[in-house]
Amino acid sequence: MKGNFCTACGGLQVLLEPRGRIKNLTAAEEPEIIKGLQHYKGSAGKGTASRAEDAAAARSRLAKVQTAQVAHRNNPLALALPPVQRRIKELCSFGGAPPEPLILSARDLLGTGESSSTLPKTLTHIPGGCTGSRQNGMVRRVAVVGAGVSGLAATKTCLEEGLEPTCFEQSEDIGGLWRYTDQAEEGRASIYRTVFTNSCKEMMCYSDFPFPDDHPNYMHNARLQHYICKYAEHFDLLRHVQFKTLVTKVKKRPDFSVMGQWEVVTQRDGKEETAVFDAVMICSGHHVYPNLPLTDFPGIHKFKGCYFHSREYKEPEKFRGKKVLVIGLGNSGCDIAVELSTIASQVYLSSRSGSWVMSRVWDNGYPWDMLVITRFRTWLGNVLPRALSDWLYVRGMNRFFKHENFGLMPQNRTSRKEPVFNDDLPSRIACGVVVMKPNVKEFRETSVLFQDGTVQDDVDVVVFATGYSYSYPFMEDDSIIKSRDNQVTLYKGILPPQLEKPTLAVIGLVQSLGPIIPTADLQCRWAVKVFQGQCTLPSVSEMMDDIDEKMGKKLKWYGSSTTLQMDYITYMDELASAIGVKPSVLKLLLTDPRLALEVVFGPCSPYQFRLMGPGKWSGARKAILTQWDRTLQATRTRVTPATPTAFPCLAVLGVLFFLLLLFLAALYC
Repeated sequence: MKGNFCTACGGLQVLLEPRGRIKNLTAAEEPEIIKGLQHYKGSAGKGTASRAEDAAAARSRLAKVQTAQVAHRNNPLALALPPVQRRIKELCSFGGAPPEPLILSARDLLGTGESSSTLPKTLTHIPGGCTGSRQNGMVRRVAVVGAGVSGLAATKTCLEEGLEPTCFEQSEDIGGLWRYTDQAEEGRASIYRTVFTNSCKEMMCYSDFPFPDDHPNYMHNARLQHYICKYAEHFDLLRHVQFKTLVTKVKKRPDFSVMGQWEVVTQRDGKEETAVFDAVMICSGHHVYPNLPLTDFPGIHKFKGCYFHSREYKEPEKFRGKKVLVIGLGNSGCDIAVELSTIASQVYLSSRSGSWVMSRVWDNGYPWDMLVITRFRTWLGNVLPRALSDWLYVRGMNRFFKHENFGLMPQNRTSRKEPVFNDDLPSRIACGVVVMKPNVKEFRETSVLFQDGTVQDDVDVVVFATGYSYSYPFMEDDSIIKSRDNQVTLYKGILPPQLEKPTLAVIGLVQSLGPIIPTADLQCRWAVKVFQGQCTLPSVSEMMDDIDEKMGKKLKWYGSSTTLQMDYITYMDELASAIGVKPSVLKLLLTDPRLALEVVFGPCSPYQFRLMGPGKWSGARKAILTQWDRTLQATRTRVTPATPTAFPCLAVLGVLFFLLLLFLAALYC
């Protein structure tokens, strides 16, 4: 056992060494390991013994403790070690200079004479101690901000790696963005009642927790919220979440450059508390603070109608019979325009730059992402000449309808900017209930002037579906995340590169054509490995060079160097490679060819990142090989005769054979 004094409170720290032995314990007393640093702050002024005397007294007193029943509590503050507590209290009850660190074995602690039970290395909490928890730079206690899909992934990952997460959630339930409320709540993401997912269930699940087989491929927000709750229940995460607790400040401790710790200030029921954590994972999302650029719309304050951000929109009934203008051709703008078109007298949808519009249902009725997001397609896009790649991309986007005929064609048609997913918008435009318009030039009292010179009179309502800005108001030093030109500057999209100690991670601040849940899950696994020192970081200059290189690629592919967007598979493989969980195609070809073909040519589903390495899941292979079956099970709810697939092939062969006979007959006649 090792004793040391806490720099924060002066209390004795207790470490159990890896090969310490506990003797003479009955089965009922078999210790359960308690994780976490434990301190006891002693009372000053009760003695003036020298360092040598203190060390000798410590050995003498601790050697007298013959039994120690270690009771594991889910809350480490509830640790019951009465005999040891009394000894530590005695040890700490002196004044003067603290003694030299004590190196004691478990035998010194519990006595001699004995058969054995191995005690792995751990740190133990003695009630009444300080909140500090770091020993020799080792991360133990982690603060997780937010209990949405990212925060729950962070909490689970910390637990898997033996850390102690505390998740702070300002609302009364988990789910974050996907927890619907009738009114938008301050500081929380907000969705409308009819929101459905844009990624199918096989692509958007947590990598070791598939959706139930009977769930639809695309889900209503209520069903997804139910899945999130089941995930938290399955992995016993709720006991680590503090609800109705607002994080008001996250700041470095004075000795951050040495210890890397953070002070986290929280508020609950009007009471403020401060705690020290070894690391912080920010999982509060980027759909909280609405971007409402009213200064870009001259005359808006003269407009006599109603206007608001799409964050406030919940359901369409109150807009019955009205003329509504929706500004913004993103997913929210398209959804709201389509939904209002069934109630409003007329809907106008204004777009500054256009967008590609995709359907959730792709070739042969399969989910779009199971056909589009594959390793083979990603590889093909990277090796083909840019001109050919662009041509194939535009052709693929126009495969179901020609976008320019519907006023939707994006200005930069070859940009890989994230498309809009809406199954109904083209038909709504074709029916005339949604009318596409260019950007707004000016608002008047009851009318709107557009950039093309057209005027629309008698507009009643304007909905600004103009997106969100990302902000972290609880960060005392905002430059930690926005370290250059007030733009987000994060290594791998996660880690501030300039930090003296890599103990802060921002989870979920990325966008891609792929789903956010498996992305956040893998980000958390990478971040925790960094916290533990198991994933080595390059130098600051090398990290900044990597960020600059990726910004250049973003400018090339997405038209902006500061976008949060990135290629899904490339990004996931980059994180997976760093922590040893990227599937090895060559190894699979040699050992499991069937699985290898599915990994390369099939959908890049989250299960691929649980096939091997740390965090391997035994069900990953089966999940991959049966993912198409689960996809079809969701839609094949009525038994129908199978379509004969051999007929076309036989017909073609028959025609060719007949032509061959005619040719031969012509030769010999």
